[in-house]
Amino acid sequence: MGKSEQEVKRDKSAKRTGAAGIRKIRTAVPQVAQRFRKPSLQQQTEEALSNVPRITNETVAEHREKVLKGARKYKYPLEHSKHRIVIVSASLLALGLITFFVYAGLSLYRYHSTSLFMYRVTQIIPFPIAKADGRWVSYESYLFEMRRYMHYYETQQQVDFNSESGEYQLSTYRPKALQQVIDAAYVKKLAAKHHVSVSSRDVEDALAILRTQNQLGNDNTELASVTKKFFGWSIQDLRRQLKQQLLAQKVAAKLDTTAQAQAQNIHAQLLAGADFATLAGQASTDASTKANGGQYNDGAITFSSQEVPPVVVRALTSMKPGEVSDVITTQTSFEIVKLLSAEKGTFKAAHIQIQFKDIETQLQPIEKAHPPKRFITVKAPN
Repeated sequence: MGKSEQEVKRDKSAKRTGAAGIRKIRTAVPQVAQRFRKPSLQQQTEEALSNVPRITNETVAEHREKVLKGARKYKYPLEHSKHRIVIVSASLLALGLITFFVYAGLSLYRYHSTSLFMYRVTQIIPFPIAKADGRWVSYESYLFEMRRYMHYYETQQQVDFNSESGEYQLSTYRPKALQQVIDAAYVKKLAAKHHVSVSSRDVEDALAILRTQNQLGNDNTELASVTKKFFGWSIQDLRRQLKQQLLAQKVAAKLDTTAQAQAQNIHAQLLAGADFATLAGQASTDASTKANGGQYNDGAITFSSQEVPPVVVRALTSMKPGEVSDVITTQTSFEIVKLLSAEKGTFKAAHIQIQFKDIETQLQPIEKAHPPKRFITVKAPN
């Protein structure tokens, strides 16, 4: 339905009144100043383009310097921060190292720690425990011996080294272990002086002898298991120990020139036709065989024989009945053997033994002339 004429007049009158009101409001509120007005997008673009410098061949160097100059204000604070980080890191590292070495020093030299951790530390860092005739003795070698001893008695004898009796036993062994590693240092110096060495073949032969005497098979599998069980050693640790023992034996034989000369003299007499049994009775230091012309009590000698050193058995395997060997150096003596008979891998033989002085006896005058300097004090309890 359409509006009446009267309603239409009222609407027109209201519109005129509203428009007049708006004009009154506009005149009452002042206009925004030009400087406060937000520029249009077109004005902003034109202003930005007007500020872009024009780069030419003549002004490129100048603009490049301006750009670099602006970047430098960010670069220098970063360099300063990096320098500070390096200083702080280095200081923390130095503090950590100092703390570590203080801890290690106290553990080793004051408290005489034998822990696995300190043993690993000494394997990496060569802390000394003594100095023997100008040669450093490593703390690691001392712990190597101590831990072998402790492992055996803890696992095989059930000794508690935290108990009073266990601590007493350990304190009794400490000076012995220290003396052993000091003696080993003297031996190494003497070996170098007299050109004595132990080859890898010597060590492998010693391993083979251990396997044969203890019936541990043809490889090192069982031997490694037994070594780990009794001493806590790997097969490489066992090689190390055998090499040290063999070197000491060779040096002892080299130093006892009197016994060596006596053995060589007897061998020369035998080559000249002297009677083997007669010389054995006169000169052999083996009291159990000399009365019998030097003949071994074991009439069926093999590599597993306990009476005959394996190195002697090896010599017998390459001899003919009635033949006399050269002078053979064993662990404790010079030996001259005569093969009496051989049958099915077993041998019957006689020997003349000239025992040489053990290494400890020969080291005593050397240590007296050049006493070692010990860095820890370990004394056996009274």
